[in-house]
Amino acid sequence: MKRNTVSKLTGLLFVLPWIVGFLFFTLYPFMETVKYAFNTVRFLPVGIAMDYVGLDNFVSVLFKDPDFLLQLPVFLMQMACLVPMVLVFSIMLAVLLNAKIKMRRVFRAIFFLPVIIISGSVLENLQINDAVSLSGMRTFFIYVFIQEYLPGFLSRVILYIFDNVVILLWFSGVQILIFLSGLQKVDRAIYDAADVDGASGWQKFWKITIPTLKPFLFLNAMYTIVDIANSSINPIIGFIRQAMFQLLRGFGFAASLTWLYFGLIVVVVLIYYLLLGRGEKETKINRKRRRKKDKVRRGFLRPALISSGSLAKNAKGGTAV
Repeated sequence: MKRNTVSKLTGLLFVLPWIVGFLFFTLYPFMETVKYAFNTVRFLPVGIAMDYVGLDNFVSVLFKDPDFLLQLPVFLMQMACLVPMVLVFSIMLAVLLNAKIKMRRVFRAIFFLPVIIISGSVLENLQINDAVSLSGMRTFFIYVFIQEYLPGFLSRVILYIFDNVVILLWFSGVQILIFLSGLQKVDRAIYDAADVDGASGWQKFWKITIPTLKPFLFLNAMYTIVDIANSSINPIIGFIRQAMFQLLRGFGFAASLTWLYFGLIVVVVLIYYLLLGRGEKETKINRKRRRKKDKVRRGFLRPALISSGSLAKNAKGGTAV
């Protein structure tokens, strides 16, 4: 075999376990949920019986059962507040952990530790014991001031962040590592040149650090959305689990709810893509435009350079053109 063919087969061999796992453990359940969503599912001693009901399950989720619509604002609040705060918090900690401080490896391990021990049961116990917020936070003057004097829509957003400050730590471990890898790719000479030009730390942060981290920001946003959407702190996930084994709802109801929830997550991902993910595409477009301008400029300059070179050569030889 050719070396290129051997390389491709080797790569395929390494990816093969994932492909097999996807086909048997992801694609098959995926297709089954499509069938369940349009049927009433009944479990019998000898198997599963399904009665086709069309769109009745989707209608029940959206218009007849109030629980989904009651829990939807909590999910939207998480996507609108928790995701941006995780990103901001991760960037701040990544910048601090990238600085030359003592025991920074220990601090990196500490901030990544929640990712290792995090699980659905741990988060559920944290919520049950009211450990997702700092003790005594609601008695602080600033908390009371925000609650009483700010407009309702603004105070709810700010107080939600205060009430879930511990969750920010638990969901920031992977994002901090990704931002750290981005920061370590920045050439230190760029910061040195900015220091020579008299740039402040704030200017370096916005002009150098943030543009460098923009691709990583979009990646972390997608990861955070998926992570929170599948976490046990999300009330819709708990609702889906409960609906599967209830007599009045069942697997068909839960499957249709899952598909509606999936569509909602896709909409959220598209919104964040429009906010954060278009910069790289625009950069490529600007790069192409710059190349075209350079080609046009070179096209205009080349005849002038040739003519000027000919004039200089002829002048040196004593001839006139």
